[in-house]
Amino acid sequence: MQRHVAILGAGPVGLDAALACADAGRPFTVYEAGGTVAAHVRDWGHVRLFTPWDLNVSHRMRRHLPNVPAGEDCPTGAELADRLLAPIASLPALEGRVRLRTRVAAVARTGLLKHEQIGTGARAAASFTLLLDTPGNPARTEETAEADLVLDRTGTYAHPNPLGAGGIPAPGERALDHRITRTIPSTGDPDRWAGTVLLVGAGKSAQTTADALARLPGTRLEWVVRSPAPDWGAVPGDTLPSRRRLVDTSRALADGSRDRVTVHTGVHVRALSADGDRIRAALTTAHGPREIICDHIVALTGYAGDASLHRQLQVHECYATAAPMNLSAALLGSAGGDCLAQPAAGIETLRTPEPHFFVLGAKSYGRLNTFLLRTGYRQIDEIAGAYAPRTHASEQTCALP
Repeated sequence: MQRHVAILGAGPVGLDAALACADAGRPFTVYEAGGTVAAHVRDWGHVRLFTPWDLNVSHRMRRHLPNVPAGEDCPTGAELADRLLAPIASLPALEGRVRLRTRVAAVARTGLLKHEQIGTGARAAASFTLLLDTPGNPARTEETAEADLVLDRTGTYAHPNPLGAGGIPAPGERALDHRITRTIPSTGDPDRWAGTVLLVGAGKSAQTTADALARLPGTRLEWVVRSPAPDWGAVPGDTLPSRRRLVDTSRALADGSRDRVTVHTGVHVRALSADGDRIRAALTTAHGPREIICDHIVALTGYAGDASLHRQLQVHECYATAAPMNLSAALLGSAGGDCLAQPAAGIETLRTPEPHFFVLGAKSYGRLNTFLLRTGYRQIDEIAGAYAPRTHASEQTCALP
């Protein structure tokens, strides 16, 4: 009997998982909350990746879509969506299998509560029940679906971290949430960013944004970085030129090489408050409190997946990273390192205590920021290998370890 697979999210890793199911002849459904595949990728479509086409296309994608670009050019998010992901979703192998505007609100083990049948064959044999939000269907805004294998790769981009100290919202942040940009902004309209912009964060998203805002003649950039001595994620002998340029640019900005840019290191936001049409940011610095009056706030302090989706399942999460424990332990044990040097995780590392439920893609890395699309494709290779069809007594079954 072929087991039905539920794939949560139609981003790059989700679509690669769909191709793996199609190749194995396994029934599957992809559930996508957005109105199009790769909705999150399109949200940052104006941003150019620092990884080239060769690292962003899986071997399955290239086999099904042989005319995909190759080489060392780095695509933008829009190019990745238009030239790779949308064509993949349009393939006959995926026809009728991708449900758009369908958000998976929760996953449960059919007939079982979280604490029941721990580690038993009865729990492994029970199917999953998915609660679906379908606002596009006026006759039925909620429904359920069943699955035997669930691949949660819902990503992180829809769940930004707060900008306050200690990872909680700063006082006043929630009241001003509608005035805070939490995704990488487009600077195609310079007037949109006229005045003073307070940028919070130091990762690659913040570095990309700082470089873009620093080029706008009508923008004053105040960049707040928590670390007193940021290394900007520098990798010795970096083989990715675009990533290396981001590090060099960030160092130059911190050294005061551009007018209208001030980088505040060793600083965090203590509180926010409205000041007429502007925003007053109270900062804590090594030299005492300070205030900045700004016109815009861009908070790029990282993202984390939504753990509430699997709240009723037996998923063991790392207390530090919020990633599945086995994978988190492996990543922390490797002492970070360059994302290009990470080995394949292996199926046992990807497993959770909940049989046949996997957290994959960027969400599987929790708060760690070293995920690459290539890593997600390798995860799908591991799943495909572990659940490969096999023949028993002339009957093809799905090998469910």
